[in-house]
Amino acid sequence: MAEPIAIKTMDELRGWLGREVAVGRWRHITQEVINQYAEAVDDHNWLHVDVERCKRESPHKTTIAHGNLIYGLLCAIRRNADIELPPAKSMLTYGTNKIRFSGVVPAGSRVRGHYTPIEIQEVDDKKRKIIWEVTGELEGSQKPVLITHWIAWHVSP
Repeated sequence: MAEPIAIKTMDELRGWLGREVAVGRWRHITQEVINQYAEAVDDHNWLHVDVERCKRESPHKTTIAHGNLIYGLLCAIRRNADIELPPAKSMLTYGTNKIRFSGVVPAGSRVRGHYTPIEIQEVDDKKRKIIWEVTGELEGSQKPVLITHWIAWHVSP
């Protein structure tokens, strides 16, 4: 998408259901980012943190990012994409309906998200659940590395 989209109301967002509204900015996935995530979640699997062993034994010949790291980085449209969404007092992750890690993200590569609203559930006059399809793109690859239905609480001011 060339120009950022400004969606001012929930009714306007409903008009976008099933259509991509934004493509995020590229995120560089360095070995340092992977190591910090491994430390934070205590997941030191050699496929993520042992550069030398990966050069010898991994089919990727390099370390790869944790799937949940990529999920965590991409599933926040306001942080990742140039888009104006309806005003919110808060917008919080509620969970996911499904998540598929359909490819690997090698250290040193770049990823970005593609964002499509697929459902809006009215809870009350201020609170909604918005379900977004988020597709993670690996730079230079035709195959997505992540496909998820991310659910966000949207609380109007």
